[in-house]
Amino acid sequence: MKNKDDALDVIQETAYRSFKKISTLKNPAVFKSWLIKIAINCATDLLRRKKKIIYLNHDYENLLDSNNEDIPLSLSLDDLIGTLNESEKSIILWKYYYGYTLKEIAKIEGSPLGTVKSVLYRSLAKLRKQVRRDDMYE
Repeated sequence: MKNKDDALDVIQETAYRSFKKISTLKNPAVFKSWLIKIAINCATDLLRRKKKIIYLNHDYENLLDSNNEDIPLSLSLDDLIGTLNESEKSIILWKYYYGYTLKEIAKIEGSPLGTVKSVLYRSLAKLRKQVRRDDMYE
């Protein structure tokens, strides 16, 4: 979430939604993935709401005023993952952050295994393309 307050809001909303909908959980063995799915949905909802708001970081004002045109760019993993859409981002997180298999991800997402694979490989290709940009090596 890149912000402590937003992360706490997501946790609070996740707790609220999970307590409200606990009766819909049919299999207690999948509680962890059910709760993670709720958290991802809450985070996505918050990001969509905040997408319309543009904040100006005061640290960048000095960079805009400077005459240095060749400012080296630092690209973090968060920035790379931020270039993906929500479905690509969630599948990458399920696979590489939470360690789920593709079959488990397909079951959690409610999508066919082939769809999950194609979204995963397409998003990995996008990330590779971002990393291999020419300006990264200058």
